Amino acid sequence: MTVVEADAVYAKPFTTQAILIAPGQTTNVLVKADQSPSQYFMATRAFMDAPIPVDNKTATAILQYKGIPNSVLPVLPQLPAPNDTEFALNYNKRLKSLNSPQYPANVPLKVDRHLLYTIGLGQNLCSTCQNGTQLTASLNNITFVMPRIGLLQAHYHNIKGVFRTDFPDHPPVPFNYTGAPLTANLGTSLATRLSKVAFNSTIELVLQDTNLLTVESHPFHLHGYNFFVVGTGIGNFDAAKDPANFNLVDPPERNTVAVPTGGWSAIRFRADNPGVWFMHCHLELHTMWGLKMAFVVENGESPEESILPPPKDLPPC
Repeated sequence: MTVVEADAVYAKPFTTQAILIAPGQTTNVLVKADQSPSQYFMATRAFMDAPIPVDNKTATAILQYKGIPNSVLPVLPQLPAPNDTEFALNYNKRLKSLNSPQYPANVPLKVDRHLLYTIGLGQNLCSTCQNGTQLTASLNNITFVMPRIGLLQAHYHNIKGVFRTDFPDHPPVPFNYTGAPLTANLGTSLATRLSKVAFNSTIELVLQDTNLLTVESHPFHLHGYNFFVVGTGIGNFDAAKDPANFNLVDPPERNTVAVPTGGWSAIRFRADNPGVWFMHCHLELHTMWGLKMAFVVENGESPEESILPPPKDLPPC
C-alpha cells in the first residue's frame, strides 16, 4: 500500500505492508492491482502494547480480481504482532507532511505558550459504586465534569458559573510519570475547567502518558483544528533535551494523535479559530470517565476573527 493522506491532509507518499490507525484517525492508501489474478485477504486486528486485555480477533475482507471464482481460497496476510511497539513507532515516524509550495506545512516556529498535560487513570470514592470506588480519568489530575449548559452557549452569552478558565498549564505535582505503576493517591479533582487562549497565539502541547494504574496508548482528538505532531517519545518528556529533536520542517498534520504507551507526543497549532473547542481521548470509555478538557479561544479584533452568532433557527436544548 502507498500511504498518501492522514486525517484529510496530504502526506509524503511511502509504501508499507500494514498501516496503523488509532480511533478517530483516517488514512488513504493507493493499491496497485499488479499481482496474479486471484483472491486476496485484507485483514485488521487491534494493536495493544499495554497490559490490558483486548479482543484479539482478526477482521477480514477479500479483494477479488474479476473472473476469479469464489472457490479460490485467499491467503491470510502476515500482520504485525498485536503488541509490536516497534512497528507502531516506526510507522508514525514515516508520516510526514508534503511541505511543498502548493501544500506548505505552516508549522509554528515561535511558541507563545508551552503546555504539559498528564494523562491519568484514577479512583474516586463512590458510596453507590461496587467496592466503594469509581474509576475516573483525568488531564493534569482534573476529571472533566460536563455542565448542564452548553460551553459555547455560556461563553458566547457570558453566562457566569458554568465553567472556569483556570485549567493548569502544567501538572499540579510533578512526579515520575512513567515509572513503576502508581496505585496510591489515585483521587482526582472533579471540575469544569477550561484553558483560555489568546486569538492567533501559538500553542505547544505535550501530552504525557502516566503509569497511574497502568500505562496505555491514548488517541487524542482536538475539535476545530488541525495540529502538527512535532515530536514523540517513550518515557518522560524532557523539556531541556527533547525539543532539539522536534521535526519543524515537515511534521504530519493531523486532528488526532496517538500518544504512545508510557510515552509522550508534542503538538503545535495556531489558535486562529475562535470559540470553545473540546480536546478528548477518542477511547469512548475514557471520555466518559472525564478524560477531556476544552480550550476557550478568544475573539480577534475584527468580525472575521470572532465567533459567529448562533443561527436564528437554533433549537433550544
